[in-house]
Amino acid sequence: MSAEPPPSSVPPGRWRGGSGSRSAVCVLAPNPSPMTLEGTNTWIIGAPDAPGCVVIDPGPDHPQHLRAILDEVGQRRIEAVLLTHRHPDHREGAPRLAEIAGVPVRAHGPGADELQDGDVLEMAGAEIAVLATPGHTSDSLCFLLADEEVLITGDTILGWGTTMVAWPDGRLGAYLSSLDQISALTGTGRITRLLPAHGAVLRDAHASVRYYLEHRSERLEQVRLALRDGAQDAQSVVETVYADVPRELWPAATMSVQAQLAYLREGH
Repeated sequence: MSAEPPPSSVPPGRWRGGSGSRSAVCVLAPNPSPMTLEGTNTWIIGAPDAPGCVVIDPGPDHPQHLRAILDEVGQRRIEAVLLTHRHPDHREGAPRLAEIAGVPVRAHGPGADELQDGDVLEMAGAEIAVLATPGHTSDSLCFLLADEEVLITGDTILGWGTTMVAWPDGRLGAYLSSLDQISALTGTGRITRLLPAHGAVLRDAHASVRYYLEHRSERLEQVRLALRDGAQDAQSVVETVYADVPRELWPAATMSVQAQLAYLREGH
């Protein structure tokens, strides 16, 4: 078995948002669920003395959450609205916030002001580097605040538990490559803290990403064993490998298993 996940800044279930670093503060959306944990983290980025800010993942289209974001922004000008990916719990509130701010929504892929791997955004007194980290979804991005050694991870790495690979858009091979990319940055000390889109801040970035890699390796081996023991399809694999996981999470587990089966079919 893997070691226990590395500790977050607060115990499970107690995350309420707040400071993630000198330039990052979280406004927690009121959409808690087994899939979103305490809710979606909307990260507001800006140097303390900067007149502007950047909003990452505005979350659900919820009037209470929009008011909370604008209250946190205060007199600052919103210079950009960014998405880590386009799942509804991250993007639904983006068009309304972007309209209020008079800025485009920026994300990876068509239909937005497109961001590419390696882009560097100099905004809100900060330098925000764009890292393409496909796997959870094909359009997943992370955002690096290099001066603070902080990575905003979206759903690529969560504050609690592990994320799903959202097959068929998400692919396990791409996800493992993205984790390797992040691990290389944490291993050299360029990233020391992770700010996820769900759950609390992870203050030991390298231990967190290593846990994710170990967990994926374990799950793959469990799937191989289930297939050897006669499992015929994704559902029967889930019933064997995820037997101790609450059934309300089985739909997400099924997507991850489908991604694992495809990965194994590719010869890995």
